[in-house]
Amino acid sequence: MLKSPDYGELMEFYRGKRVLITGHSGFKGSWLTRILTKAGATVCGYSTGVPTDPALYELAGINELPGLSEVDADVRDLETMKKTFIDFKPEIVFHLAAKSIVSYGYQNPTDTYTTNLMGIMNVLECIHLLGGVKSFLNVTSDKVYMDQEWEWGYREADTLNGLDPYSNSKSCSELITHSYRCSFFKDGATRISTARAGNVIGGGDFAANRIIPDCVRIALSDSGKRQVVLRNPQSVRPYQYVLDPLFAYLLIAKSQYEDDRYVGSYNVGPIEADCVTTGDLADMFINAWNDSNPEKKMERVDKIDPNAPFESNYVTLDCGRIQTVLGWRQRWHIEKSIKEIISFTEVLDARMSSGDNKILLDEMDRQINEFVFNYK
Repeated sequence: MLKSPDYGELMEFYRGKRVLITGHSGFKGSWLTRILTKAGATVCGYSTGVPTDPALYELAGINELPGLSEVDADVRDLETMKKTFIDFKPEIVFHLAAKSIVSYGYQNPTDTYTTNLMGIMNVLECIHLLGGVKSFLNVTSDKVYMDQEWEWGYREADTLNGLDPYSNSKSCSELITHSYRCSFFKDGATRISTARAGNVIGGGDFAANRIIPDCVRIALSDSGKRQVVLRNPQSVRPYQYVLDPLFAYLLIAKSQYEDDRYVGSYNVGPIEADCVTTGDLADMFINAWNDSNPEKKMERVDKIDPNAPFESNYVTLDCGRIQTVLGWRQRWHIEKSIKEIISFTEVLDARMSSGDNKILLDEMDRQINEFVFNYK
């Protein structure tokens, strides 16, 4: 395998680059926006409002960062997106905008499909019609694969066919990307890849019906009964800290920018030891939080619903391709990830009390600096 890439050099690559991020105000989008502005990139964010209340984007003052401009619009709005491409002239594009919650997909299938399909269609159409973009990355999901209940990880060549509306819409997004790449970008002027990431955890995620955000909400609540309720505690998922996949995205986009041999699809996930059950993940958070905050102790309660909508019980990824081709390695494993989430949650608690955006932004910068420069 290749030597692990130097992330300091990777950030230097983005200095002065014009980068468009759709979904920049979401959880991963906020972290990616901070990394790129910190690296010295000129960033345009394209989102409609913030996806959660509260939102990391607002709490850390991401919207006030120098080097960032914003377009408040829906990815289904082709005309506004065209204008954004014409005005900003991006050379690198990351497509993160999506309806990304499985339960939301069951409740709102039309919104999920139209956002996730027309969003990628519109981005690709702008790139196709207007030109100028050298590197494009469509961020999808580990849930794009046909559920086989295998005991080994899915590979990039395995069949795409997610069953629930969210997963299926992401499978369709992959197919649309592949079709556009084969139909309109054969000359290699624009290099196009997709990244299929496992379950991403980290500081500042406030999404509904996700285990770590639920733990954080309960940890910071004023309720005397701090119970984390799990509906499917035996489901195994590939959990990884948010910085690991984001730097994988940055590495893919840079690599294909410099050499079109690197286009394709990449799984991005943790080692097998970090593929744990939701119950184990909740226990790790609860135990770490209780050790640091004995006055705000939490507990776990399992309430399994036999009539709950279908979700795969076992999902893992084979990430051999990105490791072999690009030298990418997971840096922060599950114990370190939980430690950093606890640290972030404690700073978040202080931010909620003080209203000082800077302390949360400083915590983001501390974590980015440690991830980039203190890796051994």
